[in-house]
Amino acid sequence: MPAAKRLDEKLTRLRAGTASRRDFIIADAKDADMAFGVTAPGPGHCHPSRVRETEACWKSLEDYRQQIRAVISQDLVDIVLLSASNVEQLAIQERLFANSPITPAARANDTSDIWVVRGGKYPTLPSRAFRTATIEHMKYGRLQADCSQPHVGADLGLYSLTFTNNIDWDYKALEDFAAFRLEAETKRFRYFLEVFNPNVDPGIPAASIPGFLNDHIVRTLAGVTAAGRPIFLKIPYNGPGPLEELVAYDPKLIVGILGGSSGTTLDAFQLIHDAQKYGARVALFGRKINLSEHPLAFIEFLRRIADGEIDPVEAVKAYHAVLAKLGVKPQRHLAKDLQLTSTSTHYRR
Repeated sequence: MPAAKRLDEKLTRLRAGTASRRDFIIADAKDADMAFGVTAPGPGHCHPSRVRETEACWKSLEDYRQQIRAVISQDLVDIVLLSASNVEQLAIQERLFANSPITPAARANDTSDIWVVRGGKYPTLPSRAFRTATIEHMKYGRLQADCSQPHVGADLGLYSLTFTNNIDWDYKALEDFAAFRLEAETKRFRYFLEVFNPNVDPGIPAASIPGFLNDHIVRTLAGVTAAGRPIFLKIPYNGPGPLEELVAYDPKLIVGILGGSSGTTLDAFQLIHDAQKYGARVALFGRKINLSEHPLAFIEFLRRIADGEIDPVEAVKAYHAVLAKLGVKPQRHLAKDLQLTSTSTHYRR
């Protein structure tokens, strides 16, 4: 009998209006291989033969998978987001989620604005729709005509949209989104919707971008009935006002925030605190977790902040104390790590 999933239990309480602070959903985004390629796992130790090379050295795919296994074993996050190939390895072949309360999710599309390859310029160009993974491969690891069979991979995916204020690209993005929604409904595949701020100059003042984003979200979903709607949203944190506006418009729409670039530890801890304060019910962090000194300790403090056990400043101090106890050298001195550089992260998680 598969383990009950915390995500489903929390969603039930959130929809019923009976949720507590502890029902805040935390997701670890470990799908960076679909964006960054070789550099996705983060910096690693160089092989002696490469010490003299100017190019940085990176952890391996197996290193990345070992990080994911550790997060699953820790059992504090509610979702782990993976590429389809890592879903196949960890969920289907190793069955690591079979007896875990954590829900595996797969990146369902990989639009051109996340093609962050070395030497590439794609993120500077208007986002174009693209899908590598199929629903069958995310759910089963192979093509399977009979979708009534129980899945062993992921029955949840992340679908991403980036509106650019360019009619041609936005029209095409919405056409492809409509096709995905219809296919997902037919094949009993759930999804959550990620909507980025424009990745290119949209030709409007920066102050208008949060409204542009909110209006697009509401307008896009207004024509989508319950069977085809996302289970929650994932958007940039554009500040208290825009978040409160979206949450107030439709309280039944569960809104989550993305983490953005790594930044200081206080950036991350304050972000989850503020987002929850102003109405978010989900946080999906990728680089903030992956590039931290000790991802498991970092996740533990994210959970404690969301649960109301500790405030962000005290959490940074406690996190540094844990690093010292473990003999892990911090990337920044405590005083610098207690500085806020940005809590508005309008690009990648």
